[in-house]
Amino acid sequence: MKKIILFLALVFITQINAQERPKLVVGIVVDQMKMEYLYRFSDDFTANGFKKLMNNGYTFQNMHYNYMPTYTAPGHASIYTGTTPATHGIVSNEWFSRKLGKQMYCTDDANVVTVGDGTKEEGEMSPKNLLSTTITDELRMATNFKGKVIGVSLKDRGAILPAGHFANWAFWYSKTGSFISSTFYGDKLPDWVTQFNSEKHYLPYINKGWDLYKPVATYNKSLPDNNPYEGKLYNSEAPVFPYNLKDMYDKNDAGIIRSTPFGNDLLAEFAMKAIEKEELGKDNITDFLTVSFSSTDYVGHLLGPRSMELQDTYLRLDQTIADFLAYLDKTVGKDNYLLFLTADHAGAENVNYLKDNKYNVNSISPKDIRKNLKDFSVKTFGADLVLNYSSFNLFLNKEIIKTKKLELTKVKQAFKDYLMAQDYVKRVYTEEDILNATGNDYYLNFIVKGYDVTQNGDLIVLDKPGYIEYMGTGTSHGTPYTYDTHVPAIFYGWNIKKGESYNKKVITQIAPTIAQKIKVTFPNGTEANVLEEVLDKK
Repeated sequence: MKKIILFLALVFITQINAQERPKLVVGIVVDQMKMEYLYRFSDDFTANGFKKLMNNGYTFQNMHYNYMPTYTAPGHASIYTGTTPATHGIVSNEWFSRKLGKQMYCTDDANVVTVGDGTKEEGEMSPKNLLSTTITDELRMATNFKGKVIGVSLKDRGAILPAGHFANWAFWYSKTGSFISSTFYGDKLPDWVTQFNSEKHYLPYINKGWDLYKPVATYNKSLPDNNPYEGKLYNSEAPVFPYNLKDMYDKNDAGIIRSTPFGNDLLAEFAMKAIEKEELGKDNITDFLTVSFSSTDYVGHLLGPRSMELQDTYLRLDQTIADFLAYLDKTVGKDNYLLFLTADHAGAENVNYLKDNKYNVNSISPKDIRKNLKDFSVKTFGADLVLNYSSFNLFLNKEIIKTKKLELTKVKQAFKDYLMAQDYVKRVYTEEDILNATGNDYYLNFIVKGYDVTQNGDLIVLDKPGYIEYMGTGTSHGTPYTYDTHVPAIFYGWNIKKGESYNKKVITQIAPTIAQKIKVTFPNGTEANVLEEVLDKK
């Protein structure tokens, strides 16, 4: 009898210890997802996708980004580090480097090479430019590197930055149709990845083509097909259903699937295979899978937030989410995984759509901005002092300024005055304005949090609301306005009570909340503000 009691006590203690952390944490990022899509398309979602998360999890209805620029790489980095670009150093998707004298990409690493069937450039990637630890890094260290971390995405940055510095693997999609990695993670792809690639899972989607998922009457939340605010998918004659993906593939490469909803389906297949083959969530040592669905961003940029194509992409993603949740329930166990879903940024309305509906805004060509800045500089100073203009950053050529014996402060002020006279500009901040900020300027606070003095420009430009530095069709993002900052944030699964909050929250609260939830160290750059609502157990 004593032995039986002792055995039962050990089992009970083991179960308690097992419940201190879930078996698997799953972080889902939907690229360019506005919170509003969960409202607009709600009537046509299934019961088991987004609705299941919202109805059975905890939803933060008023989650926002707290810095500028709201781009993909800074977004993913901020979600998982719990801090902003000013600290984690990923200040854009790509940015001008004074040190290199050229643009650099967020995950560039010339010291690694492609692993798998991808081009040379596609695989020269790692997290070395990320200056802070991630929640995934902290989990690895908390488990003495026994807990696995795997990052997957169609985009390299969507896989690499969430997975952090200590990941077992990060995998991203190549235009060859294969998932690849780099020698930062290993010298050879796992056999299961090689096998998955050899099966060419992308081909059935391409051969089937893209037609409406549901009856045409369902798409009454969108503008008519072939409206003037859409771009053309891979030079199709018109942006209308159905799309002949086979023809596009023959004229391009397997990368075309990224700009269709089937890129999300393909990624979900790959993620589920990763769970199976890497045995994620199979023991009591917590693993972490990061999944970033990118096709929503490609479709949004090209076709815009009011297109039938975008609505179709979300209706299909809803079913993909439903299938993924069912898979997790079956393989990991309904109460054994903790999942959160959010987005790396939202997105603006198409400028011409707003203008045609009598909102006084215009599209701005980045090419024209650069030309006009150069013309102003030559006219004012007799030389082109513009080293680079990108991601709202203006870099001045300090060597020429020094050679011409110009006073840098006066040059900055001249450019500031010029820019402030432009119709599309709301504010211009110099480096000095940013570094001496008092906190009283609402928009300057966003810029301060997105500004790394070693990597950003001499001046930062804030456009007026509604303006986009982009082409006339589709949409973009990047500003501190709510149409770019307001994203979903849903927690679901292990020890998450049902509920919702309408209080304003910020994206950098997610990582420290996960840290508290699973009892690991905070990522080293976070301010450690948490979402207390999901820290209470059921």
